[in-house]
Amino acid sequence: MNRQIAGVRGVSALLPHDTATWAAVEDLARSVLAAYGYAEIRLPVLERTELYARAVGEVTDIVEKEMYTFLDRNGESLSLRPEGTAGCVRAGIEAGLFHNQTQRLWYQGPMFRHERPQKGRYRQFHQLGVEAYGMRGPEIEAELILLGDRLMRMLGVKTRLLMNSLGTAACRARYRDALVQYLEAHASALDEDSTRRLQRNPLRVLDSKNPEMAEVLAGAPQIGDYLNADAQAHFERLTDQLSVLGVRFEVVPRLVRGLDYYTHTVFEWVSEDGGAQTAVCAGGRYDGLVAELGGAPTAAVGFAIGLERFMGLVTKVSADQAPDVFVMTPAALGASALVLAESLRNNGLRVEVHLAGASQKSQMKRAQESRARCIVQAQDEEAVVVICAGRNEGTVPWTDAVTRVTKALEAKTKHDDK
Repeated sequence: MNRQIAGVRGVSALLPHDTATWAAVEDLARSVLAAYGYAEIRLPVLERTELYARAVGEVTDIVEKEMYTFLDRNGESLSLRPEGTAGCVRAGIEAGLFHNQTQRLWYQGPMFRHERPQKGRYRQFHQLGVEAYGMRGPEIEAELILLGDRLMRMLGVKTRLLMNSLGTAACRARYRDALVQYLEAHASALDEDSTRRLQRNPLRVLDSKNPEMAEVLAGAPQIGDYLNADAQAHFERLTDQLSVLGVRFEVVPRLVRGLDYYTHTVFEWVSEDGGAQTAVCAGGRYDGLVAELGGAPTAAVGFAIGLERFMGLVTKVSADQAPDVFVMTPAALGASALVLAESLRNNGLRVEVHLAGASQKSQMKRAQESRARCIVQAQDEEAVVVICAGRNEGTVPWTDAVTRVTKALEAKTKHDDK
């Protein structure tokens, strides 16, 4: 026997018992996104490395430690996408989607980061991204939050919405200066990563997960103290709108983003996982990103959901993939069973045919395990037996089987609806 080849660590297949739930959640998400007027964009998984270095930032764990990067045969540095926004903006600029027009876009698919695999975090993982372009007011932020809130309520995902404002670019600049001054005064308390980030991307210091940094970060300046009147008004309009719309939220002064193209609102939905606060969905306004990547200045806001973690929180979803009809047949009648199955499918029914040549007892066990609403037993070349909801509907010729099955299923549906 040949040696079995193991899968890549942190990269897992989604098996059939999982894909049923995933498909149901994705279908519901598509319907919600369509209700809000968002159109799907399908993005490549491979981009030039410089796209992420410029968009995500060179002084980030993603670019420095986590990207899957390689040289192609032409010597060009390429990377598997670690997130979706940079590729969405790049594609939109190339296609002219942002020129004097608004866009509501969404995408879904695998992302790749070389980090330590753990619960809810994998080297290949999936994200649902929702992004809006060309709209500067807080109303589009409210719309996105309403969309996310609706999706979570419909799927029974229990989270808390956290929000903050980063203000304008000028506000950030003032806050950055104050933060650098504070951190330099406490340089001896900074760890190696924070010391490295201090001069190049000081807001990233606030993202430190090192518990030894907690005390020094607790005393750091808060960005809310550096907002100008326009930034405060923008955020107040958003929070007032959400309150009127019945959306519950918490303002968290230390919720920030480290990259300079982020402005105004940032938000996260978090869950309590074993006592630890875990982000399920994160978003914000990034008005500077399109210009950073070579396009005209364009307002932009969006969020992304990490689907592996999200799926573990879903409590309301119908993922029934049971067939309507299960056809039991001996091997000699396999061809006739396939003809019958096609006729049933032509009537809009889901049909599974047992073609493994097992005994009648084994096939019946499989039929019951499938939870099919109706079972058809091929008897011989002349007739079949129809069983619906455990009731024998009789023996009929092959030619009458479709009519008998559809009538039996219609009767069962009417009975179930009463």
